[in-house]
Amino acid sequence: MDIRLLVLALGTFSIGTDSFVVAGILPDVVRSFDIEVATAGQLITVYALTYALMTPVMATVTAHWQRRTVLAAGLAVFVVGNVLSAVLPTYDLVLASRALAGLGGAIFTPAASAMAAALVSPERRGRALAIVMAGLSGATALGAPIGTLVGSFGDWRLTMWFVATLGLLAMIGVRTLLPQMMPPPLLRLRERLAPVADPRVAMTLLTTLFVLSGLYTVYTYISIAFERATGGDGSRLAALISMWGVAAIAGNLAAGSLTDKFGSRRIINISLVIAVLDFAFMPMVNGTFAGASVVLVIWGFAGWGILVPQQHRLIGIAPTKAPLVIALNAAAIYIGVSLSGALGAIILHVFDPSFLGPVGAVLILAGLVTAELANRLIIGRTPAPVASGAAPESPRRS
Repeated sequence: MDIRLLVLALGTFSIGTDSFVVAGILPDVVRSFDIEVATAGQLITVYALTYALMTPVMATVTAHWQRRTVLAAGLAVFVVGNVLSAVLPTYDLVLASRALAGLGGAIFTPAASAMAAALVSPERRGRALAIVMAGLSGATALGAPIGTLVGSFGDWRLTMWFVATLGLLAMIGVRTLLPQMMPPPLLRLRERLAPVADPRVAMTLLTTLFVLSGLYTVYTYISIAFERATGGDGSRLAALISMWGVAAIAGNLAAGSLTDKFGSRRIINISLVIAVLDFAFMPMVNGTFAGASVVLVIWGFAGWGILVPQQHRLIGIAPTKAPLVIALNAAAIYIGVSLSGALGAIILHVFDPSFLGPVGAVLILAGLVTAELANRLIIGRTPAPVASGAAPESPRRS
């Protein structure tokens, strides 16, 4: 395997870990600043929202920079943001530092995908992109639970140092192992957002937004939602997050081959139905460690199983604009994550943690509705079979 791709994967791994690990250390943050858990959850919201909103903006701002420079700059900003999170004395300042870390991730990730595609021959680009993006899914299985465990040995600031170290190692790798490359053709911000004007793309992105909002309404406050199962023990919470992460990787890998075999529509619908049921019954079965384990394994497998067929659908809709629609889908993911933090805070303020799962189920169900609407729009745009009798693939597999 090309070690240069592993360097890029380490970068996405560190950024993904930073996104997922804060949920596991929220109780420590609450005690440290003497704030409510819903307030502490905004550390996740700010990071995710900055990442989502700034990804297309920074891709435009840095479009004329050489690629290695962009990657190193993004990781430098990311590292500084996490170091500041580890040392700043007040909640408001730490909140601002989370935005800075999210900005670094927004600079790095699109450039990492472009670099990965440029480093290999055309027939190996898919595998190269999969390796780099595996850093994000790997963060759920390894980075987040390890970071949570690190925090249980000291405090939450030690976890921020852990994430900053990962980013620093990736930055050193970028500077020493990756070549300089000229930037791709310049696109204005309006051109990057243009695919949203297609209602098929817009509805598919709305599916991603609804589903990720539902999934992360619980994940943002996972330490509270599963407190009965963990008893407040950080190591037990880390074990649960690790199970969720392993299931997420399995679901992501399985979704790839299943989508190739059955088409994206069937995999999207089945995954979402399973996720809706899992979240709806969550309060009834997550009171024990065994029950919580089952809930999280199903959630990880079905929830992460939606990402591949969603990308497959978007590329099928706009094959000539694949990099743009995939970047927009990534932005929709992080907007959903940021909205989930705010929504979860409202739920915890008005109700109690047992409502997080059912509310998540409603949002995922809304994603199932928009997914079917997207499919109907795709069917409506499908051309008639050619005269020779060769028919295109059924639109219901799109």
